Amino acid sequence: MKETEEDILRKVRKIEIKTRGLSNDIFAGKYHSAFKGRGMAFSEVRDYRIGDDIRDIDWNVTARNRAPYIKVYEEERELTMMLLIDVSASRMFGTQGQLKKNLMTEIAAVLAFSAAQNNDKIGCILFSDRIEKYVPPKKGRQHVLRIISDLVDFEPEGRGTDINEALRFFTNVMKKRCTVFLLTDFMDFSSDNQRGEALQVNFEEGLKIASSRHDLVGLRIYDIREAVLPDVGIIEVQDAEEGKKVWVDTASARTRDSYARYWDLASSAIGQALTKCRVDTVSVATGEDYVAALLRLFKMR
Repeated sequence: MKETEEDILRKVRKIEIKTRGLSNDIFAGKYHSAFKGRGMAFSEVRDYRIGDDIRDIDWNVTARNRAPYIKVYEEERELTMMLLIDVSASRMFGTQGQLKKNLMTEIAAVLAFSAAQNNDKIGCILFSDRIEKYVPPKKGRQHVLRIISDLVDFEPEGRGTDINEALRFFTNVMKKRCTVFLLTDFMDFSSDNQRGEALQVNFEEGLKIASSRHDLVGLRIYDIREAVLPDVGIIEVQDAEEGKKVWVDTASARTRDSYARYWDLASSAIGQALTKCRVDTVSVATGEDYVAALLRLFKMR
């Protein structure tokens, strides 16, 4: 049964109360400290001083004046934060009293309210195997509430995942450098097998381009049952994105080991791609304290 507008507003309000409180009490200052130096604007040139970074030397001015000068930058007063959020069918999975969708919504809300406290603009891109919705960056509480409402009520057209397409769209629409949080399970591969071969991610090219132009941060959202298969006998499982169903004998140790091995292969491929593209990342499981995970992320900045 489709939720009424009143039901949606009630959910949005509940999320606001919880996440805005966290933003005010915990994250606003830490967010500012972690990302305040990411948007810089040229201010002036001055004489070179011992200890200055030689990468900041203005060679044109240096040549004209026959003495070293460096460029001085100041923090931009208006920064922009973008949320790239995976709304594919796999977000509707969760076994720890919480769907991946709900966890992503809360984390996105905390980040958005933290940015709002910092007087930053906040924008959002919802994606599946296509671009589902683009919300241009704006300031203010009402704009954050609009984004939260979209996350609560949005029904995507696509079921699959195409992270590369989301990153391509993002780099095309956002020309000015910004901070971007990519919330997804990162389960997007060229090959999908259970035979032990290495997996190849589909999104490395998009990661490389986006991370070279913007301050890109990854938040991997997952459920423990995607990593570990419990021994509960014979069960029917379904691929949320492709719709395929299959019966699995979870009592088989070989089956459980194969399942865990595939997760390890996937995690290794994802980790290598993110590390290669120099993208700071934390993983957060449904039912887990995401506050601790976000604090770890901010600390590594």
